[in-house]
Amino acid sequence: MKAFFIERYGKQNGRIGDLPDPTIGAHDVVIQVHASSVNPLDLKIRTGEFKMILPYQMPLVLGNDVAGVVVSTGAAVTRFKPGDEVYARPPESRIGTFAERIAVDENALALKPSNLDMKEAACMPLVSLTAWQALVEIAQVKKGQKVLIHAGSGGVGTVAIQLAKHLGAFVATTTSTANVDWVKALGADVVVDYKQQDFANELRDYDVVLNSLGGDVLEKSLKVLRPGGLLISLSGPPTAQFAQEQGLSWVLGLIMRLLSSGIRRQARKHGVRYRFLFMRADGIQLQKITALIEAEVIKPVIDRSFSFDQIAEALRYVEQGRAKGKVAVTLGQAS
Repeated sequence: MKAFFIERYGKQNGRIGDLPDPTIGAHDVVIQVHASSVNPLDLKIRTGEFKMILPYQMPLVLGNDVAGVVVSTGAAVTRFKPGDEVYARPPESRIGTFAERIAVDENALALKPSNLDMKEAACMPLVSLTAWQALVEIAQVKKGQKVLIHAGSGGVGTVAIQLAKHLGAFVATTTSTANVDWVKALGADVVVDYKQQDFANELRDYDVVLNSLGGDVLEKSLKVLRPGGLLISLSGPPTAQFAQEQGLSWVLGLIMRLLSSGIRRQARKHGVRYRFLFMRADGIQLQKITALIEAEVIKPVIDRSFSFDQIAEALRYVEQGRAKGKVAVTLGQAS
């Protein structure tokens, strides 16, 4: 099969070539890929940023989102059959959606939302699961609470704004001047233009902050939280709790405890909590998200689309950090 893969870690690595078809386990579903999408995570994996906690074998097919059609199933699969239209974020240990076919554990899969085409569906799993696990699972956001979502025009931000509003929250977000009106249309109640304003001077007494940006933003986010508030970071630093959840060695746990000691100490000083989130595949949660998509509570936001043979270009575009929403990758049969 054709696939986009790397043979070593590096910023500009990756090429399209032929690889064997995926092997199928008893609980696996083989999907004919119609579309995928590019995430900043793909760039981090390509450079080896996660090689300590995710020791991938080379060659490694990149790609963390998929929408397509089931072509075969393992002997123990009960929830899906050939011909089903599905979408998923594969488990992190078995990524590889930049390919013609991929085998995915059925527990990571959900039926594709009926009101989305393949390209739209492929842009939803990773970002919507991230938003769900942050706001519903960890923060347990309730009606009337105040939530700050950084980078509101990004892939996670666009979905998180919509989900937080559905949960009844008062939502603030940060973005650039050009996107202020655009993120307001997504549902943000307050928009801080980071080119003109400092959010730490504008916002106070928030219950939850969802951060996907750098260390300076992370530290300043503590100041806008009320006592007992929660700072959730997608960009780190990781914690010992995360190492334990991932089943990592005690050495890596110690390293992560040290890496996060500064922000955890500052959080305690402010009387707030800090949590690192590395989203996980979850087909049951994705089914719940499907219901929200079909009810048009959450809608995909796609900046632009690239063909399969333009994946390297798509990665370069996402690396610039200017995409509004998601960047899709379509194979020949994607609508």
